[in-house]
Amino acid sequence: MPGVSPEVISDLAMLERLVRPAGKEVVDVGCGGGALVRALTDLGARVTGVEISESQLATAIEQDDGRGARYLVGRAERLPLDDASVDLAVFMRSFHHVPPADLDAALVEARRVVRPGGAVYVAEPLAEGNFFELTRMVDDETEVRGAAQAALARAPSAGLQRETTIDYDAPLTVAGVPGLRARVVAADPRRAARFDQLADELAEGLERLGAPGERPGERRFLHPMRADVLRPATS
Repeated sequence: MPGVSPEVISDLAMLERLVRPAGKEVVDVGCGGGALVRALTDLGARVTGVEISESQLATAIEQDDGRGARYLVGRAERLPLDDASVDLAVFMRSFHHVPPADLDAALVEARRVVRPGGAVYVAEPLAEGNFFELTRMVDDETEVRGAAQAALARAPSAGLQRETTIDYDAPLTVAGVPGLRARVVAADPRRAARFDQLADELAEGLERLGAPGERPGERRFLHPMRADVLRPATS
């Protein structure tokens, strides 16, 4: 309905609602520090986290805390997994970090590793909202986020059918400028120098664009997101 605001819901809650990961074999493509791997493992999923280098996996492995998740070095367009070896392939805010020229190949790979009846789940931040206005000062992702959505629209060419698409607002709390820096730089360490150059402007933007959090220095945002569930084409 026109004028209806998107639902406010966490990324994990939306993923649980749409694809029910508990008890499934899951690959988290672009797992970063492993927060989603740990959350899914705690829900009863058997999870493999994939990142592009051992250094990118170091934090995830360190914080696994005996959960027994598996971590592998690989790229979205060349996943280190066997054919039809998982029930669910997840791109949580990571699809737009795939080089634009490789986005279609990444969907083909996801289709390859997912079993019949499985799913590919893609949750992507949209190029809008106050948090985007803040972070684009460091790295404007308008083009790469647009390229990701265009690739998802081409999913049938990768053998995937777009079953569900839903927009929502993910609540996000940032613990001051240090918390913002940690979040922005974690996605791409090359952003560190640019962030530090703009620290004063970012501090002002954080105060202006965010709402007060529960603790001193915290700022809260609603992050516009889009979740897609893609299923292997049956014909």
